[in-house]
Amino acid sequence: MGRLAGKGYKIILILILGFPIFHGTLAQVVESDERALLKVEDGISFSKDSLFLMNFRFRMQNRAGFNTLEGDDFQVNQFEMRVRRLRLRFDGFVGNPRLQYYIQLAFSRADLDLENALIAQPVRDAVLYYVVNENFYIGFGQAKLPGNRQRVISSGNLQFSDRSTANALYTIDRDFGLFLYQTIPSKSSSLLQLKGALTTGDGRNAPAINNGLAYTGRLEFLPFGKFLNNGDYSEGDLEFETKPKLSIGLTYSANQKATRTGGQLGPELFAPRNMNTLIVDGMFKFAGWGILAEYFNRTSPDPITVNEQGDVRFVQEGVGVNTQISRMLDRNKEIAFRYSKATPDLSIRQFQNRVDEALFGFTKYVNGHRIKLQGNIGYKWLEGLSSFENAGNSWTGMFQVEFGI
Repeated sequence: MGRLAGKGYKIILILILGFPIFHGTLAQVVESDERALLKVEDGISFSKDSLFLMNFRFRMQNRAGFNTLEGDDFQVNQFEMRVRRLRLRFDGFVGNPRLQYYIQLAFSRADLDLENALIAQPVRDAVLYYVVNENFYIGFGQAKLPGNRQRVISSGNLQFSDRSTANALYTIDRDFGLFLYQTIPSKSSSLLQLKGALTTGDGRNAPAINNGLAYTGRLEFLPFGKFLNNGDYSEGDLEFETKPKLSIGLTYSANQKATRTGGQLGPELFAPRNMNTLIVDGMFKFAGWGILAEYFNRTSPDPITVNEQGDVRFVQEGVGVNTQISRMLDRNKEIAFRYSKATPDLSIRQFQNRVDEALFGFTKYVNGHRIKLQGNIGYKWLEGLSSFENAGNSWTGMFQVEFGI
């Protein structure tokens, strides 16, 4: 016990006294939401020989922001001040290094899905992985589907405070089931990655299982080889790629008898519906420049559901686009611009408007994505570029601090 206590005091002293130099001494490991992290330099690890390993990490996002609700009127109508995210993450293995686990718990109100669930939902990820070899592994449990790139990128690795409007409406999210990941290297530096999932289709912590499943497949092609530090799943070229790097992704998901408006997300439909989601995305990085582009197309043969009282709920059917371009000013400062739009299908246009979004962001990285300060200012407008006088348009601004290990 004395030795353990001594080690504990040393850890506390390192955290307190060593904090000012962390950004210069620690090698950042990009967080992955598709596999367990076993080799991390900026977390806390516990292990016993080769029988047990647990890496512990936490992060929080504290923010303050505003929205206007009167078109071009700059009068502030809403303030947002809250803990947006508070997460605990555990990665490791038990018994055999091939048998790995990844657990992520959430505790902030915004993370608990209280808008759409009767009880709080703290479990975000709980998945077991079996690693067959360095190029093939299998997952079973609750995790992110292999969907659009920005959704799979950890929220701690974003260059804006939130994901895009298009992502909010048309993404596919966490689900429970079986996951497969295969990397196919070539004789040249190029890589082909195959990802697939067979899941419930009803999202995380689904209260009941119906007789429909979701089938998701994704293909990624990296013609110029791997990004430094897994940068194809981290926004911004913090690594300053010395050679151009590109990743192109294609996802198709067929969700049969889905129970929620967005498949894995949103309020419950009044009756199950089938929906299909097509996603094409890409990430390019070179010399401090970063470009992210995403295209979404969701369809449903019968998107509208109605209850006995005449209330309407519908599948989020439509087309979305998200584009982001960023430039590192130096090793720890970045500017970024986003344009995103979500255009509902004609079948639901009477219930939902088209939304366009333009954002400008500045990020100060203290310790990579683990500790950073972010500021965003932007404008959202309804019904297209010609409708700037729409009363539903709004200015938005946000300041956020990310802090974690």
